[in-house]
Amino acid sequence: MRITRRLVMAGLAAAPAAAARAAAWPQRPVRLIVPYPPGGPTDLLARVLAQRLGEDLPQPFVVENRTGAAGAIGSEAAARAAPDGATFLVNASAHVIVPHLQRLPYDPLADFEPVTAIAAVPLMLVVTNGLPVHSVQELIAYARANPGRLSYASSSQGGAPHLAGELFKRMAGVDMLHVPYRGSGHALPDLIAGNVQVMFDSMSSSAAVVRDGRLRALAVTTAQRQPAFPDLPTMAEAGLPGYEIATWYGIWAPGGTPPEIVLAMQRAVALAVQAPEVRERLAALGAQPLADPPRHFAAFVQAEHERWGRLIREAGIGAGQ
Repeated sequence: MRITRRLVMAGLAAAPAAAARAAAWPQRPVRLIVPYPPGGPTDLLARVLAQRLGEDLPQPFVVENRTGAAGAIGSEAAARAAPDGATFLVNASAHVIVPHLQRLPYDPLADFEPVTAIAAVPLMLVVTNGLPVHSVQELIAYARANPGRLSYASSSQGGAPHLAGELFKRMAGVDMLHVPYRGSGHALPDLIAGNVQVMFDSMSSSAAVVRDGRLRALAVTTAQRQPAFPDLPTMAEAGLPGYEIATWYGIWAPGGTPPEIVLAMQRAVALAVQAPEVRERLAALGAQPLADPPRHFAAFVQAEHERWGRLIREAGIGAGQ
């Protein structure tokens, strides 16, 4: 599934700014609920977007962090909010993954109106320097020769980095132990120290430690090579054809939000991500801007929900794995 190419091409035929301004926005601040703590990638993307939307539209946009339960607390708050355009949810691809791992008090598909994707961030396959491998094929050979002895870290249970590891295990036919952490900031020191050996991590968080030599990067997980690391092969180029995954971020409105408000929000986001300063700030986070129309984003969300649900069932992944 080509995440960035399809969504970018679908979305950047945005309506003029006047069309977004003409929408019947509520005459009060608009909340962007982020179901994770401040400082993480979802929060940072939401704040970049909120600042620009507040400049383009007549009312302020305020980021509200509602944390807990792997994003379920904030997501439920957004699902139960009045469908009047005053509240939106900003979430990552975990929005369609976590429901397959735990029972939730809301339906991630039925209780929301998909608005648009915001950005996609590539993942990198990185290993500790003490591991004697310098390519994906060498990692596969080492893992096969040492079944169950390698551990792979992830920044959360049920996030894209976790499933990137599970997808790798299944496609490469290897056995590795999953060790979830509370964010990349907690996982990277253990990886550098060699307490875990492998990690699929967001490029935005691991790039610095790869550049300064504290970790070794083997590949990127997107279909194309990334400009920030042009010599780093894709997983497909490195020997796993068809392997592709990225962390993507999107916006949802509470179910029942009028279509004209949903479309106006999408158009406002499409204009915002084309602003040079926004694109520059997203690039600094390793993010590629997206802005697809609601119907395309809805189809993408449905496909991703089915894709990762199938992998979770086939791999027998439970809440504690």
